[in-house]
Amino acid sequence: MIKYFIYIFLSLSFFNLSLAKDINIQENINLSFVCELDKKIIKNSEYNYKTFLAKDLNEKSLDKFKIEAIKPETLFIDGLSLFLSESEKLNVKIVNKDVVLFKATDQERKYSESAIIDRKSGELIHEITRNIKSENSEKDISFYLCSKKEKKV
Repeated sequence: MIKYFIYIFLSLSFFNLSLAKDINIQENINLSFVCELDKKIIKNSEYNYKTFLAKDLNEKSLDKFKIEAIKPETLFIDGLSLFLSESEKLNVKIVNKDVVLFKATDQERKYSESAIIDRKSGELIHEITRNIKSENSEKDISFYLCSKKEKKV
């Protein structure tokens, strides 16, 4: 299952590098998650897609990851990164009963972030790419296991 998940995520993140906005929000959602970092893959001048387990990293998990989608084209992301929290930067927004996929690229097209979360399994993949147009592009791909945060009544 996770192999297909990774394949779809990587395919979608490389497939759409155009400025066109891809929006397909099929349902309204308002979800909060608590996500534990599982592992991270780093590609830079020092590492070539080296995998690090969460215990080997000094990074926090996500205790306040929120997704709000409003049909037909509004998607708000909070708690994953400051860059993705600015909804006007999101140029790919896909929400359906199974997955939420979103991607944003800066205006200079040198930096991008994308993520996909499987709403059933709670698997979240967050990819950050720096220096996109350079031969020395850098990637951080983080894998999280998320559970829905129960709302207190």
